Amino acid sequence: MSCDQDAETRHILDCFRDRLKRLVQVEPLLDLLHFLEPDRKDRIKAKFREEGNISAAALLIDEIIHSKNCAQGWSRELITALETVGCKHAAKYVLNSPPEPTEEAENDSCVRLIDLLQLTLVNMKTADVCAHCRALGLLTLEDQENILKLTENQGNIGGARLLLKRLVKNEAGWFSKFLQALEDTEHRELVRELRGEPCNEDGEAHVQHKSSPATDKEFHQAATGSPLFLSSSEERKRDIVLRDYQMEVARPALEEKNIIICLPTGSGKTRVAVYITKEHLERRKQMGQPGKVVVLVNKVPLVEQHYKAEFGRFLKHQYSVERVSGASQLKISFPQIIEQNDIIICTAQILENSLVKAKNGDEDGIKLSQFTLMVIDECHHTKKGGVYNHIMIRYLKQKHQNQVLKKQEKSPVALPQILGLTASPGVGGAMSQQRAEEHILQICANLDAFTIKTKTFEEEEAKTPYKRIARAEERKEDPFGDVIKKIMDEIHEHADLKPLCEPGTQNYEQWVVQKEQNAAKEENQKVRVCAEHLRQYNEALHQSNTIRMSDAFRFLNKYHNEELKTKSSPDEEGTVTITDTERFLFTLFKDNKEKLQELMGKPQYENNNLAQLKTNILKEFSTRERARGIIFTRTRLSAIALCQWIQENPKFDEVGVSASYLIGGGDQSVVKPMTAAEQKDVLNKFRDGQINVLIATTVAEEGLDIAECNFVIRYCLVTNEIAMIQARGRGRAEDSSYTLVAEAGSGVAERESVNEYREKMMSKAIAKVIPSVHLKETIFGFEKVKIKKKLQKGMMKEPPSKISLSCRQCSVFVCSGEDIEKIENMHHVNVTPQFSELFIVRENASLQQRLLDYETNGVIACKNCGLQQWGSMMLYKSIECPCLHIKNFVVTYGSKKKTFSKWSELPIKFPAFDYTQHADFLVEDSGEEEDMETD
Repeated sequence: MSCDQDAETRHILDCFRDRLKRLVQVEPLLDLLHFLEPDRKDRIKAKFREEGNISAAALLIDEIIHSKNCAQGWSRELITALETVGCKHAAKYVLNSPPEPTEEAENDSCVRLIDLLQLTLVNMKTADVCAHCRALGLLTLEDQENILKLTENQGNIGGARLLLKRLVKNEAGWFSKFLQALEDTEHRELVRELRGEPCNEDGEAHVQHKSSPATDKEFHQAATGSPLFLSSSEERKRDIVLRDYQMEVARPALEEKNIIICLPTGSGKTRVAVYITKEHLERRKQMGQPGKVVVLVNKVPLVEQHYKAEFGRFLKHQYSVERVSGASQLKISFPQIIEQNDIIICTAQILENSLVKAKNGDEDGIKLSQFTLMVIDECHHTKKGGVYNHIMIRYLKQKHQNQVLKKQEKSPVALPQILGLTASPGVGGAMSQQRAEEHILQICANLDAFTIKTKTFEEEEAKTPYKRIARAEERKEDPFGDVIKKIMDEIHEHADLKPLCEPGTQNYEQWVVQKEQNAAKEENQKVRVCAEHLRQYNEALHQSNTIRMSDAFRFLNKYHNEELKTKSSPDEEGTVTITDTERFLFTLFKDNKEKLQELMGKPQYENNNLAQLKTNILKEFSTRERARGIIFTRTRLSAIALCQWIQENPKFDEVGVSASYLIGGGDQSVVKPMTAAEQKDVLNKFRDGQINVLIATTVAEEGLDIAECNFVIRYCLVTNEIAMIQARGRGRAEDSSYTLVAEAGSGVAERESVNEYREKMMSKAIAKVIPSVHLKETIFGFEKVKIKKKLQKGMMKEPPSKISLSCRQCSVFVCSGEDIEKIENMHHVNVTPQFSELFIVRENASLQQRLLDYETNGVIACKNCGLQQWGSMMLYKSIECPCLHIKNFVVTYGSKKKTFSKWSELPIKFPAFDYTQHADFLVEDSGEEEDMETD
């Protein structure tokens, strides 16, 4: 390995030091690092004995970075040593091949689960589990010997603790293997607990039974929207008959209260909304008051679906019902549609645009006061930044102004009743039950909801699709991808670009997009054009890992052909006017084109995911009398390519597969979007059975009402628990299946396990919130806090620089308030270089928090007095952030000094932590240090 590569490894070690010191096994690693001098090793071993593995690992990294005497090629020795002692996860970081951010975050959450449940897990049969973990590759032989020795000397619990400590240092994918080891050793109760499944006294899975459940047949009828009772008269067909559980969740809304209805996909929550709408309009009519209902959806296809299947079907004989979306607006203005109809179904953006117009004084605008009921479908999207949230902020502001008007004895402005619908409010990334409950309450606050109503029933378990994970073998050879990476390396060298992440990843995509944007601002055409081409090659790598190599090649070939066309001179036919860089790029592809074509024709090099997907599709169609399913995939390109792959394969035709794709309508440069008419046509054919396999992006996850769908496959795709629940809910027929197809070792299966854990957490949180007699006050408290914060701007106009912090123990000046920033609106951090000189870091085994985006393991203390703790050291998205606890400081404001127990008691507004800015700063800073060393 060259000197340049050794220097780059030092840079990588510095960048990832905070992650690596938690992954490296120092003691066995030192025996294999022959490039380190004996005295350096002795210092590290002493640190290990005195302060533990993390401090020793930090010292080891420092010794390597600052050592000038390491023999050439030491970095290869380090990587080999890490892999040998079982620290493969750490080795990947050193190789500058870290996991993608989502995979890294999900792995952290698995680690957090182990930490949370450690008191239970240490009761495992350590020797048995250890043997199975060793067989599954989770432990080295040395690990096994150390664990068994500790078990013998200190007992079962001591050995279990070491096993768990070693286990979490594995690379992503360890969690599912650990679950398998527990299953194999008959620790089923521990497996259930890790999966978030409650157990009864016998250790068996426990299902809560609710009163008055629907029968299988009745539940199916409610799910499909089929009337439960029919007569010969058309009027009878239009009757809305609700089941007991549906009537129960509707009751508060019938009493004119704002509520959220949370029912599983297919249990008829839209039908409940139709019933509430009908009762609302009838009640208003009886009271001699006008009534007007707006139904908001977040996707264009749902406008037509709600009109045809529900609101129009049951209510248009009695009320005027109209639907509006950006793709199908009527020729008259939106205010006219509002005025002329009783029920309007529209996309939320249409309403928001019109509300903005009204605020700006435009005659073509409308106001919320024109509605008496607002139904919000998929209301879990009412969160920061979303269009639903913008609408509800207007509502909450007006509600507060109404309270002021009442005090002034003035007439308040009318506001509509709110009805939210969702199958899953999610947990907002929460990793504790308390945070999950707070998330549910916040959703209620955002919708000004009196309560959230739900119902679970015994039959629901039977209705839930059978779930399985189909793991494809890891790809052993990828010469096609290697050629693309070689091309990318040549482009890197040509443009003097040094990527910090592995091509083919999401991280690389973000990096190259940033490079292109910066080059455009700087008018650096060479880098800009190279970055554009690199982005296309990166997309091709992703395609070759999920679809066919031929699809990836066609994508690249089409791109280069189209680029060449744009360079053709209109005046001189056949002449191409290109720059030297463009000539280099086109020649580079041309020189490698034949090799790529040759490799794409060799099926032995295809990714194994496709073979696994093929097996699952054929299984569904060969074991079912009438199969009909949806395959979810991440990108529009892969949806189209998978559809072509199915259509071109005679095996699928033999079993009767008829496939089509469904993608979004938003404009995108790479793929032509589907129009609303095209989406509608595909959905109609799918419902009619002309199409029996739909390959879709996430556009189809929410709201599609397809009762006959009996299998769902998520293809190499895992996002959050809401998406999992929504996708699984597309399988509404009896005996449905839900399959996740993923490559072994990709971490996808582990992320799905985390989603299952979050789903259980969500159900518990809703159950805990609902019976609270103080729910209304709690929710209004949330809402009041939001509005109060808006109103407190006057009180908080003073800049943070007006305050300063000093050590509570020795009164030494610590920092000005202008140095403090907030992470996730709760953690107050100071990442200035000046502040880093004022404290020391001490490891604290009792302080160990790992959440999705950050982890803490260590306390910071005053360097001057050495006594006063100031807070904790927090790792936030790979950036070390000293987190301050205000109770440890004296706050000076003007001539006044004061102490606080909580940051919320201090009425000063601190800016949000800018991760991008600090990440860029660290990269630049590291680059400068490297330049200094080189000089």
